[in-house]
Amino acid sequence: MTTATSNVPQCGPSVKQGRSASQGSSPPARRKVAFGPIQPQGHRIVLYGPGGIGKTTMSCHAPGPVAIFDLDESLPVLRSQLSNNDQVNRIVVGSWNELRQTLHMEGWDEIRTIVVDSVTRAEEMAAQWVLENIPLDNGKRPQRLEDYGWGRQFSYIYDTFLSLLGDLDAHVRAGRHVILIAHDCTTEVPNPGGPNWLRYEPRLQAPGSGKYSIRLRVREWSDHVLYFGYDGGEFKDGKMTRGCETRTIYPLEMPHCMAKSRTCDTAMPVARNDASVWQKIITV
Repeated sequence: MTTATSNVPQCGPSVKQGRSASQGSSPPARRKVAFGPIQPQGHRIVLYGPGGIGKTTMSCHAPGPVAIFDLDESLPVLRSQLSNNDQVNRIVVGSWNELRQTLHMEGWDEIRTIVVDSVTRAEEMAAQWVLENIPLDNGKRPQRLEDYGWGRQFSYIYDTFLSLLGDLDAHVRAGRHVILIAHDCTTEVPNPGGPNWLRYEPRLQAPGSGKYSIRLRVREWSDHVLYFGYDGGEFKDGKMTRGCETRTIYPLEMPHCMAKSRTCDTAMPVARNDASVWQKIITV
């Protein structure tokens, strides 16, 4: 990491009059660039896929102790699937403000992984905060997001949501991993070189223009975007006749899914309660 501060001489009246800008004054102070060591920090991870495939259970097996913001209220149902070795702490919040305030509280020192389950629900909380706190131009309170006028609601939610990424960045710099669980959706991908196609992507705000896209901003913010999906099935006459129970995590961009990883370049078949995936993704 480097930090640098410089004083850039500005053109003033003396220059226009043919005089040296430094004439009659001391030269500007020069400061030396300070170089520091690369410090280890946590990983930023997005884990997304269809409902019920095991995203929450998989996140419980991340390096622990794990603290989960259970926004989808799924942990009480999944408790029987967790082993005694899983160090999982449940956090319940009811609003956008509570979510952010909790991240700023003390008491995180022993936690190694923070999970937001789900970031799709967190975005909905941000939208609710916008409705309750940002008035219309006439000063009245909006009843729905569309009341702001076309496109403006996207900018309000986008700006509000970015504050959560900043909160999580502070924990990442402190050495804690962050996992954002997201539901999936199918999106048409523009292809300037040929026909468009469909692929799976995290279900987050994504206006068609790309501006104010939380989905794209979260992808840029993340070190890993992992698609967790089933392995197809049997087809006949273009129709699926039998599903497939095996599951795979994809860490690289594929025609059928948005994905990326800074540490892993191989698709990983996943067995139930298999924690080995995190050893391939989270490296120090």
